[in-house]
Amino acid sequence: MKQRFDSVPFLPLHPGLPPLWREEDAGVSASWENEGGPVVRRRNVTRPTISFFPGTGAGPRPCVVVCPGGGYNYLAWNHEGLDAAHWLNSLGLSAAVLEYRCPGRRDAALADARRAMRLVRANAAEWNVDPAKVGIMGFSAGGHLAVRVCCSAEPDVPAADAVDALCARPDFALPIYPAYVDAPGGGIDPALEIDASMPPVFVAVSCDDPYAPSAFAFASALRAAGARFEMHVFESGGHGWGVPTFGTVHGRWLSLASEWLLRRVAGGAPGGTAAR
Repeated sequence: MKQRFDSVPFLPLHPGLPPLWREEDAGVSASWENEGGPVVRRRNVTRPTISFFPGTGAGPRPCVVVCPGGGYNYLAWNHEGLDAAHWLNSLGLSAAVLEYRCPGRRDAALADARRAMRLVRANAAEWNVDPAKVGIMGFSAGGHLAVRVCCSAEPDVPAADAVDALCARPDFALPIYPAYVDAPGGGIDPALEIDASMPPVFVAVSCDDPYAPSAFAFASALRAAGARFEMHVFESGGHGWGVPTFGTVHGRWLSLASEWLLRRVAGGAPGGTAAR
């Protein structure tokens, strides 16, 4: 897929100051970084936003909240954010790219991701979204964030408005080469509650990814819980593919994920009925 660097509408995620706001956040401004390569990074985010990309087709569209990776230090904005949104649009799905707080703000990022899920559902009628088909997708640290939104046992932040009364649980999830899901001694992070009620999950990872044990621990926990999931492991590819050109070894995940989404979420073709 050709990379796109178009401007996007940054919509404020929270009313007023976001939860878990710190005094020092007031003097920080988000910035862009591009060292001449294909990756554009978003740094120093203190005021989170969401950027909505509407899908086309008959009837309300499924929507995916996209969480770029970056080790919770920055956001890999194009190849794990905008490019993912355009790919989802090509399937007839809507997308909402989340600009969550960083660096080092994991709990704030969780509050941002939960709010993003609720905000999409709150605007379902205006944005032509099916509120029963709102999923989440994340890469690396964003994959960890997506998993936390699905099954974190950690408490929510206090409600700020009526939007926060809505459900934040995704209807489906695509953690792509998720990091940090495993515990230091092996197995799954005990802060995650995984059971058979988990939404359907699609996981993809490379064998030579240094964070592969995280994906394997997650898949093992899903299997042990009797949860619905599909996992694809590629021989090579390393970490941080994002949305690559079709034809590369790990690039096949796009075709596999497309088929899974259209079958699981859109009933085989955009505009269909989801298989639940």
